[in-house]
Amino acid sequence: MRTPAGKECPHYHEDFHRGRNIQECRLINQNPSSLRWKPGDCKSCPVPDILNANASQFLELTLTIKPKLLGLGRQLEVKASCTKHRIDIADPYVGCPKCNAERPGLNLFWEALQEDEHD
Repeated sequence: MRTPAGKECPHYHEDFHRGRNIQECRLINQNPSSLRWKPGDCKSCPVPDILNANASQFLELTLTIKPKLLGLGRQLEVKASCTKHRIDIADPYVGCPKCNAERPGLNLFWEALQEDEHD
């Protein structure tokens, strides 16, 4: 579904049908340690970009909204993990290093990129 910021995100849900006024981020609803979600948070949310870059079925994201210094502003923090290998992922845009190693075609891609960088 398209977020208020104009990005496609599977975790965003809205319902304005027949007088309803529901807007929610279902990824935040799963995290009780986060601040409450506001529609303006979608503007700086990295989750849609991460999901566009990494379509792994084993990628699990946790989004936490925290107050910035002195409570002025909000900071969105994303943590990623692999449910298949049960490890934390350092760069969610790239994905799980073990899952990537299991894909033989991906190795050729990385080697080609490294050759281009050296030339």
